[in-house]
Amino acid sequence: MGMGPGFGGKQLPQGSSHAVSFLLGAALPTALLFFLASDRLGEGFSTISSSWRGNGTATVLQTGAGAAAPAADRAAPAHPAQDHEVEFAGLAELLSKVATEDRTVILTTVNEVWTRPNSLLDIFLGGFRDGEDTANLVNHVLIVTVDAGSFHGCKAVHPHCYLLEVKSFDMNRAQTFGTREYVEMTWFKLSIQLRALELGYNFLYTDADILWLRNPFHRISVYADMSCSLDNSKAKPVLLDNEFNGGFYYMKSTSRSVAVIKYWRAARARFEGNPIDQVVLNTIKHEFVSELGARIQPLETEYISGFCDFQERLDRVCTVHANCCMGLENKVHDLNNIAADWRNYTRLTPEERRKGDIKATAPSKCRKSMGWA
Repeated sequence: MGMGPGFGGKQLPQGSSHAVSFLLGAALPTALLFFLASDRLGEGFSTISSSWRGNGTATVLQTGAGAAAPAADRAAPAHPAQDHEVEFAGLAELLSKVATEDRTVILTTVNEVWTRPNSLLDIFLGGFRDGEDTANLVNHVLIVTVDAGSFHGCKAVHPHCYLLEVKSFDMNRAQTFGTREYVEMTWFKLSIQLRALELGYNFLYTDADILWLRNPFHRISVYADMSCSLDNSKAKPVLLDNEFNGGFYYMKSTSRSVAVIKYWRAARARFEGNPIDQVVLNTIKHEFVSELGARIQPLETEYISGFCDFQERLDRVCTVHANCCMGLENKVHDLNNIAADWRNYTRLTPEERRKGDIKATAPSKCRKSMGWA
């Protein structure tokens, strides 16, 4: 996705695609720091469950010299005129039913087209069923729907569905990249994420075009306010400088994470045109650290992967995102191929797995849709 300079002032519209985002402007100095988990909103939070997490030894990148003031003491910019007021009737009650003991939920959003049989939602839920250490996680997935059709389609296959009615748009058109409805859906999801954080819930947001093969929580640091996937973690030597992908990220409920979402939404007003949330994210991500003191963890594509930087090693990958792909049919085709590869892989004995003979099928249709060889 195309990027413009990101430190104040108006932005010029840029051409966007799922393939690549370019972050312009001076890079801030970067340091690797270890942090203690702190600053949770509310009282009585338990520590992150060891059954979901690794040993919590991952590093978190912070940029900028000197300590930033606490996020709670900073006023976020006013919301832009394009932002929409959204009500959340019944959300608090539903979150309490879906969340884990440590108040974590998995969020995704769908429209009616994605809920149809054999479309993305079926693939998404199938990943939890067939994945490694993922079957128990599906009980903590809350699917946010944007119209009556998608809500009914969701309820047919999953017990935890929430209708976020958007009456000002036909959100079924949100399946088409670049349409006004597509752009608005990328911003509506931030509204419900902010509300979840304010209610004291951590969340992992995942696009519905992501196939889960293994539990990704083992790759997420307990010290980070935000852990975010990348288009390609090897494009630049400093992880934070690589392009963030807004299709997969975890946020812990802290005063800083609340400030991050508010800051992110408000930054939309800097841009000319109608940018998607990811364009704005990549422009301001360094500001999350330098201005808000947030603790940010970029997630390496060796494990949290996608079609932009395709990983064929099924012994390592946790999730596969059908990014860098145009067209719903192409996403469905290539994700189904990888799901079949995974089922074949899981039938192997440990010795057969070590040989590495079964690799993920390259996303040929998606590559073709991008004009790649």
